[in-house]
Amino acid sequence: MPTTKHILVYSDSLTWGIIPTTRQRLPFEERWPGVLHAALNAGENGRIRLTEDCLNGRRTAFDDPYKPGRNALSGVQQVIEAQSPLDLVILLLGTNDFQSMHQHKPWHSATGIAALINAIRTAPVEPGMPVPPILVIAPPQLDNPRGPIGPKFEGGDVASRGLAQAIRQVSGDAGCAFFDSNTVTTSSTHDGVHLDADQHHALGVALAPVVAKLLADGAAD
Repeated sequence: MPTTKHILVYSDSLTWGIIPTTRQRLPFEERWPGVLHAALNAGENGRIRLTEDCLNGRRTAFDDPYKPGRNALSGVQQVIEAQSPLDLVILLLGTNDFQSMHQHKPWHSATGIAALINAIRTAPVEPGMPVPPILVIAPPQLDNPRGPIGPKFEGGDVASRGLAQAIRQVSGDAGCAFFDSNTVTTSSTHDGVHLDADQHHALGVALAPVVAKLLADGAAD
């Protein structure tokens, strides 16, 4: 019987599945991790368990002045420890680094990703448990943030230009797999920030062969 492989997705509201212009949430099977989970388990990859740890407003390595606990770096090692053993960690973060309360450039956000990669690799997992490989996903480019969330992201579409390239660079430097979501989707056509249901589906489908290969490569090590 094949061994169950465990994937952790560590992300924000783009993955939590907030429905643009609302505070509602898409069901698991319609969120991209659910689409990915179904695709992987339908293939010949054995059994896959996927755990989501996704928090609305989560930044890479920065605090939200209005809501506590949104700094991904401050808690990631405990999450890795709690969920281990892991066969893969998927990071999709960066969008919230460009909320209007911040004055960040792509370099700042990408450096936050680099810090997260290091934290994951040095998490205090139990002896003998593996250090998981990491897949870093660049979020879709912000596009004229609008609707109820517009003021929160005002100017973020300009400030974040070049984010995908910056994240690609730090991922490559760290020896992590990288996927640019901009190759398969845009940000929401409704609010310019999140993902619409069809975009979740497109991203999940596109990631399936990428993740399957990473799991297969890991099993061969």
